[in-house]
Amino acid sequence: MTYDALLLLSFGGPEGPDDVMPFLENVVRGRGVPRDRLLGVAEHYQHFGGASPINDQNRALLAAIRDELSAHDLDLPVYWGNRNWHPFVEDTVAAMAKDGIGRALVFVTSAYSSYSGCRQYQEDLVRAAEAAGADAPELHKIRHFFDHPGFIDPQADAVRAAVAEIDSSRHATTRLVFTAHSIPTSMARQAGPAALVGELTPDQGLYVVELREASRLVAEAGAPEIGWDLVWQSRSGPPSVPWLEPDVNDHLTALADAGVTDVVVVPVGFVSDHVEVLWDLDVEARETARRLGLGFTRTPSPGPDPRFVAMVRELVAERLDPTVAKRALSPVGPSHDTCPLGCCPPPRRPAPATAS
Repeated sequence: MTYDALLLLSFGGPEGPDDVMPFLENVVRGRGVPRDRLLGVAEHYQHFGGASPINDQNRALLAAIRDELSAHDLDLPVYWGNRNWHPFVEDTVAAMAKDGIGRALVFVTSAYSSYSGCRQYQEDLVRAAEAAGADAPELHKIRHFFDHPGFIDPQADAVRAAVAEIDSSRHATTRLVFTAHSIPTSMARQAGPAALVGELTPDQGLYVVELREASRLVAEAGAPEIGWDLVWQSRSGPPSVPWLEPDVNDHLTALADAGVTDVVVVPVGFVSDHVEVLWDLDVEARETARRLGLGFTRTPSPGPDPRFVAMVRELVAERLDPTVAKRALSPVGPSHDTCPLGCCPPPRRPAPATAS
């Protein structure tokens, strides 16, 4: 199948202090989130000058992808659109239609299967195409990449470097702590039909399975001698609704009580170092570790790494040419190109917002 362009689709974030509350109101529109909660999250953004780092990170990624495609003779213009802030995906798809784009691939800055990380982006694309009218391009989302070497290898190298900085006498009491955004347990179970999950997880969906696989791959490649755990962060729902646990801060407390001396925190659930990484880990989790007397290191996300950029080009190439081998390190992958019927259905309750 031929394609005329590539669309980089992301979450979006405020560009300055005056954008913060309008952005957050966009994120939670229709979900009944109390204003006090929004004001609390807004303070996190104001701590960083009111701008989300995700915007500059996406601009850098956009430029790097363009250079990577050009260097490999892939003549595709690359566009950028967001779900929650400028440039909105509706505006970008309208511009693509005006430019005569007939069919485009879409790279979403989310590596895993879930409603908010996959299907909701599919809904964004449908809405944008409908708004663009009869001339809207066909938009085909690229597969998940949680187990692609371009996503795993940079994180494994970062783990290896972090562990090397810890005195070898403390390696036996060091722990790798992989983190990802918590979601309601009901949504986690719905992330992927049972036919795809198979025997790997009897009571959870692909979101948890894929995150465990990515964590295992990074740990085994980066520091096989160090034990590891997968925990959760950035919960935003009411206490009455069960979410994936344990929270990273609670887990750090448990590790300290068990005699752990050092932790290497790996934000495996994230592509870039946006506000939820910089605040929830570098500020809150780091302070928890300091209070507990734990040595604390946080590894960088893989987004800026040239191997990650090359991965995007490989994912494009495999869709342009079906004879190109799909690289995947886990028995769970490679992920499907087209989401099966019933995959990651919308939650019955309003979906949680992940501000980035």
